[in-house]
Amino acid sequence: MPWKGEKDPYKIWLSEIILQQTRVDQGLAYYNRFIANFPTVQDLANAAETKVFKLWEGLGYYKRCKNLIATAKYINDELEGKFPDEYDNILSLKGIGPYTAAAISSFAFNLPYAVVDGNVFRVLARYFGIETPVDSSTGKKQFTNLANELLDKKHPGNYNQGLMDFGAVVCKPQLPLCSECIMNKSCIAYLQGTVQQLPIKEKLLTKKTRWLYYLVIELNNKLYVRKRGAGDIWENLYEFALIESKDQWPLDSIKMKIMATGLMAKGNFEILGISQEYKQLLTHQTIRGQFIHLKIKSPTPLNTYKLVTKKALQQLPFPKFISNYLKDKNVSLNLVYSNKK
Repeated sequence: MPWKGEKDPYKIWLSEIILQQTRVDQGLAYYNRFIANFPTVQDLANAAETKVFKLWEGLGYYKRCKNLIATAKYINDELEGKFPDEYDNILSLKGIGPYTAAAISSFAFNLPYAVVDGNVFRVLARYFGIETPVDSSTGKKQFTNLANELLDKKHPGNYNQGLMDFGAVVCKPQLPLCSECIMNKSCIAYLQGTVQQLPIKEKLLTKKTRWLYYLVIELNNKLYVRKRGAGDIWENLYEFALIESKDQWPLDSIKMKIMATGLMAKGNFEILGISQEYKQLLTHQTIRGQFIHLKIKSPTPLNTYKLVTKKALQQLPFPKFISNYLKDKNVSLNLVYSNKK
């Protein structure tokens, strides 16, 4: 990975933010694109926000991107473009928590702070046989204190990277390589047969399902879109006209459902196509829904939306749920539908 052995705090920070809640194989391409477009923190700070969000498109957890932009601007404007080189100052930056601050501190500046990520939690829980839930406040404190006690203070960066890699390659969540592990003779979980039970988590996520119906409204070869605001998923990304429902709409009631919202006047619209069902799994919720292509004769009262050309549409950042629809082989930006109804 290009960030292994990296000493530039900007690149380390960028890689850590991208890899939060993201697989390495997916994050690598995003990291490379960001570095190609924004080689320095100054380049990121001065970039158009729409361009940054467009590059982030598909990664999810868009608050990371919002904080990335805010912190880059702060470093550029308030710190004269110099990344902080002390742990507490790094920790004070927006979007940076103890884990990321420790990673930047140890990897870039060789400061003695232990990095405690999911891999480290797992290795420590299994090796020492710790049954305290890793997602509890007591557990987080216990594991962090233990990690700092074990830390090689002279070579914190190498130690942190080694422990994280060990968890990713040997002490894996599923099918760990216990029989080949050089520490199996002293690993409590291995000796007691509790490898698959550790680490313990106390919180079980309860997911809710949301049905989103997007109206792809076309007027004079332009489409209605808006930028999503704060307080919900996909903040700062764009979307088509949205109707949210508690339940799935029967196919034969879609026209009636649209008219019931008051968004469309009777006789002013024609349904040209209805997409297949799309689905996206988020941490706390499952998003399901469809896209309904409409053509209208005259402007409709969508005060928070604006009309954009189909060419401009390609430059806007959309959530994965919508971008998947736009990239679908049955749907083009020319809005030609194979399933016209």
